[in-house]
Amino acid sequence: MTAKAIIARLEATLTPLGVFRSRPMFGGHGLYLDDLFFGLIAYDRFYLKTDEQNRGDYVKAKVKPFSFESSRKGLVTTSYWQCPDAVMKDARKLRQWIGKALDAARRKKAVKPKRAPRKPKNFPD
Repeated sequence: MTAKAIIARLEATLTPLGVFRSRPMFGGHGLYLDDLFFGLIAYDRFYLKTDEQNRGDYVKAKVKPFSFESSRKGLVTTSYWQCPDAVMKDARKLRQWIGKALDAARRKKAVKPKRAPRKPKNFPD
């Protein structure tokens, strides 16, 4: 399935749940529902956010996490795992898996430390 087809499928499936949007990101697409980043598309593959509470579903489905090669860090494995094909074909299952990905994104956001406000630069008068 192409990125365009994946986005169309997600838009049709998720629109009743909230505001769905995608935006270009590093040659792929970032996926948001009500401004919460829950997934990505890279190389025409759809990945969902995981954490300790939902990662077992992906391991059981025998899918892989999104990983990439970095010149500074070597192989980087992310917390985004490929959505199984069987899930993509079933709108009810897809909404369930995305719901779990949204929960993982909310949990991550809740523990993420807040950034301190930037200090203004002192400019000469």
